[in-house]
Amino acid sequence: MRARGETYNGGFALRDLTNAHTMSTPTFSVADIRKTFLDFFAAKGHAVVASSPLVPGNDPTLMFTNSGMVQFKDVFLGTDKRPYNRATSVQACLRAGGKHNDLENVGYTARHHTFFEMLGNWSFGDYFKRESLKWAWELLTEVYKLPKERLLATVYEEDDEAYDIWTKEIGLPPERVIRIGDNKGGRYKSDNFWMMADTGPCGPCSEIFYDHGPEIPGGPPGSPDEDGDRFIEIWNNVFMQFDMKEDGSVTPLPAPCVDTGMGLERLAAILQHVHSNYEIDLFDALIKAAARETGVDDLGNPSLKVIADHIRATSFLVSDGVIPSNEGRGYVQRRIVRRAIRHGYKLGRKTPFFHKLVHDLVQQMGDAYPQLRAQEARITEVLRVEEERFFETLAHGMEILDAALAGGEKVLAGDVAFKLHDTYGFPLDLTNDVCRERGVSVDEAGFNAAMDAQKNKARAAGKFKMDRALEYSGDANAFTGYEHLAEAAKIVALYVDGTSVAALKEGQSGVVVLDRTPFYAESGGQVGDQGEISAGSACFAVADTQKIKADVFGHHGVLTSGTLNVGDAVQAQVDTALRAATMRNHSVTHIMHKALREVLGAHVQQKGSLVNAERTRFDFAHNAPVTDAQIREIEARVNAEILANTATDARVMDIESAQKTGALMLFGEKYGETVRVLDIGSSRELCGGTHVQRTGDIGLFKVVGESGVAAGVRRIEAVTGANALAYLQQLEDTVNQAAGVLKSPAAELTVRIGGALDQIKALEKELAALKGKLASSQGDELAGQAVVVKGLKVLAARLEGADAKTLRDTMDKLKDKLKSAAIVLAAVEGDKVQLAAGVTPDAVGRIKAGELVNFVASQVGGKGGGKPDMAMAGGTNAAALPQALAAVQGWVAERV
Repeated sequence: MRARGETYNGGFALRDLTNAHTMSTPTFSVADIRKTFLDFFAAKGHAVVASSPLVPGNDPTLMFTNSGMVQFKDVFLGTDKRPYNRATSVQACLRAGGKHNDLENVGYTARHHTFFEMLGNWSFGDYFKRESLKWAWELLTEVYKLPKERLLATVYEEDDEAYDIWTKEIGLPPERVIRIGDNKGGRYKSDNFWMMADTGPCGPCSEIFYDHGPEIPGGPPGSPDEDGDRFIEIWNNVFMQFDMKEDGSVTPLPAPCVDTGMGLERLAAILQHVHSNYEIDLFDALIKAAARETGVDDLGNPSLKVIADHIRATSFLVSDGVIPSNEGRGYVQRRIVRRAIRHGYKLGRKTPFFHKLVHDLVQQMGDAYPQLRAQEARITEVLRVEEERFFETLAHGMEILDAALAGGEKVLAGDVAFKLHDTYGFPLDLTNDVCRERGVSVDEAGFNAAMDAQKNKARAAGKFKMDRALEYSGDANAFTGYEHLAEAAKIVALYVDGTSVAALKEGQSGVVVLDRTPFYAESGGQVGDQGEISAGSACFAVADTQKIKADVFGHHGVLTSGTLNVGDAVQAQVDTALRAATMRNHSVTHIMHKALREVLGAHVQQKGSLVNAERTRFDFAHNAPVTDAQIREIEARVNAEILANTATDARVMDIESAQKTGALMLFGEKYGETVRVLDIGSSRELCGGTHVQRTGDIGLFKVVGESGVAAGVRRIEAVTGANALAYLQQLEDTVNQAAGVLKSPAAELTVRIGGALDQIKALEKELAALKGKLASSQGDELAGQAVVVKGLKVLAARLEGADAKTLRDTMDKLKDKLKSAAIVLAAVEGDKVQLAAGVTPDAVGRIKAGELVNFVASQVGGKGGGKPDMAMAGGTNAAALPQALAAVQGWVAERV
């Protein structure tokens, strides 16, 4: 239950519910609860709306969808309309980052989760308090059959309307309706007064609580001991009826709305007669699956709860396009995955196991969330790759952590925590997790200092710096670049070094803002246009075009001649050749995206792009390298679309109409009320970029590179048109040159290269044999150079023309000959020194080969190591080798 303030009206009577504790309510499965909820509100005229992605599409201020109302936020703000005025949904939610972060509590409390499901119903200017509260009561008591005597409600202290509905119309006894006032330090600052922000829509709310009975510690809401577990909040009805002004006053909204939310897991625990969310049927199945994969018998182990919770969060994140990475949403995903793995490791599981739980999750939730079932294989693979990656370093990181805490320290040093984060991928909260279990705190100030030092170092080494933001308060400029590449315009602003100026002089670099422009400003992965802006003798060379604001373009460049003034009439001319090449690459990106989804699977989602005149670079979600055969198929599909030479069609429409066309939209991208739907070939996406008129204008498409850029993210680079032709011609030149060198026809080049490689291998084998013979002959000579030091033969010598293998082979022969010895052999190539040290079995108790080789290596600028009887090392100072070898006898004498 969430924390509350101290306000309490003192009127609530704690009834003896001991006899009522054994309930006669039927047991609902989680699946039953979802279906019943949606069916109930559908019967009340609500549109059943699917759960939106965990990555909000209409709120860039949120990292993840954390409540059911997120997908309706624009409706509440009045910037969007829906074809319905009543809605209901079961929304997938995540709270694991930023303000809403329950991560460290997950697994250790009864009701904390990273991922949870929110049951909700909404009214957009339709019904209000009466219907909302009556329907909530009807559903809970008549459908879910909760005992009425176990329910109580809270209302805002001044909300007499809600109080009267509860007491006079619904019939809830007045002593079980608690008024909560301003208990957070200000007017309208209350647990029962909701605000979307400091200003804007707000209003009172009424929460419904369930009483678990007097045997559970805790008091009612608003009381001093409300933080106990006896009274659990299950449903909140928010009544948006006011508009909060900047001065703190409120005025009535013209169309009051309702926003409700009920936690599915909390309700399931009550309906299934258990106290903890982790005891409900859904979690029971997942915990048993986690126990199966970790080999644990104690189903009450908190680590199993952590794993069961985290498989839900991570799987849904992958299905919504979030891949583990080192930044943003991907970093939160990585933290959750690694926390689950660490808890498995804690249970004794030292090999990957977590990804194997995806199938169990799909069995439990696949019917309610079809995209989860459809992407089961992909989710499993993404988590498997991340798990294997982390297991490689987990053991090393835990060793460092164990060593740092071995002395009984109560505080882990900040630099150690940073090393774990920076070198071994341990997020700080994971280190905190381990330390908390051992009663140790982490020096987070020291961690942050180390992090800041690294950032400052990286910043100092960087080659680029961000330009100072331009302050522009004028009107938006008109973009005419879809239709024209040249435009008569007027200068409305000029900037030099980020400062507004009245004139730009010859030789000065600056930014020009026009009232209208054909120049495309960098957006959606497409680079900004280049060209020139001229007026009489004045010529401004535009090197780039960037957005100052969403609808204001700034032309960056240098005034090569003359003077430009604010208010001047000018001619703006885009570089047509660069624009045409860029358009070809941008248009083909859309067609390639569709081909990638067809060849690799519907899981392919754009993760980034860069389109310029030279090539297109496209990053996408995929778990494995794209094979040569798949690349050939992608190229064939794209070039077939080009040959079809179909016309490109761009239409501007409202967002809902665009969705109905089936246009591909990107998760997390914020779209305005109107969008541009682009048809290129058989591809249909939302895009504001510039494009060719017909697919045939692209000319030719060729993939020139495929690589991995992050876990689960691949990159394809491709060229089109004249660039594609130049690429193929360059390849042809390279083949012909190679054929000439090998004196072979180009068609027979592969066979000729294979023959040359076979010949090289034969020569290398012959060379190795000759080196072996040389080493053998040298070994015979060197054996006679050994000197006896305190009963042990010692030999330190240089072997001419030897490599590492020759040194080892010679060492073995010398040990056989000398029987009881300590030997150092060296070889030199340029300034590099190769060392080998050997000790016969009878002497390893007194001398270790690793220590001996490091003694020599340290004098020639190197280091090494190995087994007690054989060790290798290297160095970079060949000039010091004679003196180092001469010191071996003395070193041995001190130790035998």
